[in-house]
Amino acid sequence: MYDTPVSLQNCCVDFICDNLSTLCMASAETPPKLTFKDSEIYFHGDLSEQLLFSLCEKGKLTDETLSLFDPSVTNLKRVCIHDAQQLTTKGLRTLKTHRISELEITGLKSVTVNDAIGCLGEWTLCNLRSLNVSNSTFLNSTKFCVVVSLSKLRNLHSLNVSRTEFNKHGLEIIAEDLPCLESLDISCTQINDISPLRKCRDRLKSLSMYNLRASNKDDVVPVLYDLTKLVHLDVSDDSVITPVQHTFMGGDSQAKFPIQDLLERSNCLPYLTSLDISGKEGAVEKTLRKFLAEHKNMKFLGLARTTYCEMPMFCDDECVDFYCDIVISGDANERQVLEALRRYVQRVVYVQKSLYTLFRLTQSMVEPREDIVRLVLPAMKSHPKQLGVQMAATACLYNLSKGEIGNKVHPACLKHVVNLTLLSMDNFPNHQQLQKNALLTLCSDRILQDVSFDRYRCAKLVMECLCQFDDPSMNRMSVAICSILAAKISTSQTSLLGAKTKYMQKMLELVRVKVEDRSIDITLKFTLSALWNLTDESPPTCRVFLKEKGLDLFMDTLMVVMDMETDVRVQVETKILGLLNNIAEVRELRGFLMRTDSLILLKKLMHAEQIDVSYFAAGIIAHLASDGAEAWLVSSTDREEILEELGEVVLKWEQPKGEMVAYRSFKPFFPLLRCYSVPTVQLWAVWAIQHVCTKNGDRYCLMLEEEGGSEILQQMIENPETNNDVKSISVNIIALSKEKRGNQ
Repeated sequence: MYDTPVSLQNCCVDFICDNLSTLCMASAETPPKLTFKDSEIYFHGDLSEQLLFSLCEKGKLTDETLSLFDPSVTNLKRVCIHDAQQLTTKGLRTLKTHRISELEITGLKSVTVNDAIGCLGEWTLCNLRSLNVSNSTFLNSTKFCVVVSLSKLRNLHSLNVSRTEFNKHGLEIIAEDLPCLESLDISCTQINDISPLRKCRDRLKSLSMYNLRASNKDDVVPVLYDLTKLVHLDVSDDSVITPVQHTFMGGDSQAKFPIQDLLERSNCLPYLTSLDISGKEGAVEKTLRKFLAEHKNMKFLGLARTTYCEMPMFCDDECVDFYCDIVISGDANERQVLEALRRYVQRVVYVQKSLYTLFRLTQSMVEPREDIVRLVLPAMKSHPKQLGVQMAATACLYNLSKGEIGNKVHPACLKHVVNLTLLSMDNFPNHQQLQKNALLTLCSDRILQDVSFDRYRCAKLVMECLCQFDDPSMNRMSVAICSILAAKISTSQTSLLGAKTKYMQKMLELVRVKVEDRSIDITLKFTLSALWNLTDESPPTCRVFLKEKGLDLFMDTLMVVMDMETDVRVQVETKILGLLNNIAEVRELRGFLMRTDSLILLKKLMHAEQIDVSYFAAGIIAHLASDGAEAWLVSSTDREEILEELGEVVLKWEQPKGEMVAYRSFKPFFPLLRCYSVPTVQLWAVWAIQHVCTKNGDRYCLMLEEEGGSEILQQMIENPETNNDVKSISVNIIALSKEKRGNQ
């Protein structure tokens, strides 16, 4: 079904990241240092680097967790830390003990680049080949840009200082002091004059200067012309000025140099194989053709956010002079859009444009495209607070994961889809269309049943959405999602959800409106299922349901559906009686069900032809009767008579073909099993246990054993007071349980 399963190594690393408290211990020193409990453990280089990267990706990389990377246990050569906001110099000093050749530490805010370099060991300072400090800060406590520490890295071959306060003074320092520098990224910095690069003319092979604003645009092309060793050049642009540039350049959008001036010098940069001129309009087709003719080794041409990408020679495979050997980024076709997403993940305006185009393309896709999903996710993750990006991304993800297409996408990939969708819902709770996009994605059996994610968080966000907007389709999806998730979260979590008054009020209001309109549709059925699952073994939710007049509403609903067609009536009756069973399991709440109208109706429904309805009605009566004659408060309904009928009904039941009900635990049955004074109560309980053990023995026989139910049944079998029918069914359950244990 999938291209490849998740590797065992990836699974193990994920497990370690998710279970640090179990696998590690903290020292008593200050600050505490984490160590693995297993003193014999050792991670080789690749594994060490993967563990570090995974901790970072999961948002778990802190000073404390970084202390795990002791050189006696781990070996780091290539360090990659994205979004290092939680780290301080205390944690980064761990790096001093490693021999690092490549360091990528982006998003540093509480620590300056100089401080970070100060945390490196002597070997690393002498041998570091690659440094990426993009989106970090060079500003010291006095807000002065300090870059002098870079001059210590004499062996540095590649440097990325993009999106920092790096300026011309810094450029002069590295051009003078870094004799091995071959690759430089100064995109979105404060550099206003690139003339110091002339000192690197004999060694610089790669230069990225996206969104750079020169104070004298006429000086840019002559400098670039002199960099004859360049293999890659990025002079791309967009119309958005970064905050750093706005402060420094005053937002002067005229500081861009004309791309036509560079392209006209078609004999310049003879070794160029990669050129990015995205966002730079002003060139003519003839000039582009001539430039490419002079650069026959060109492998990549960036044309995003320009009209050039639509020229037939760049987008039409059937065009006579189509450049088939050149990879193009742009917006004209799927190939170009995917390349743009691959290369420009940090550029918000580029990402937004690409996703808008991709949304249009994905609407007609009928084959699974996990490759596209994996390009959308990083773009979405990089811009969590950008509404335009999130809108387009959530829409694309829905198109790429819906229906049969989603069934062929790996669950590990869908997990990331769900997590980023939930983050988007969290960040934009009041945006209706985005919330709707998210619900469309989440409302999938494939995702809700097969994918691992934080189901409680998802249910809570969906419930908030339900309360926030009054949209029929959103209501339907919200209650459908909650009806499934409520059965998959813990009882403590269902109590947190169901006991929240506004959630209960909203769901009961949906029921009320549908019943008043006699509209027994899918929304009503999902709402009833959600309420049923939320009240399961959750006394707090049951109390809120009763407090908000849910019982009166449900009694009215039973009366309304009584004269409807059988299938509709049975579905509604089963869900309502299932919820009332949950209330009946709570001893202190049974008094609410001791009403004349309730018992008359339950007595009638207990004799229903449909076993689903009969089973739940009988279960409620069994629970009410288990408290003894003194607790039977309705004199108009004779207790002995209804108990006699209960026994007759249960003995007439035949096992249905499928599993009629699912239980979290058998514990609510145990008081009924001990009710020797009322054999028919015991009879209903053992029949119920036998039913689920017969239909799903692997689950329920083990549950019965673990919870002590088998022991109670054995006591019943040995007790001479036990009714023969009850004893016979108990014997069958014990035999079934032993058979299951023997087969395991």
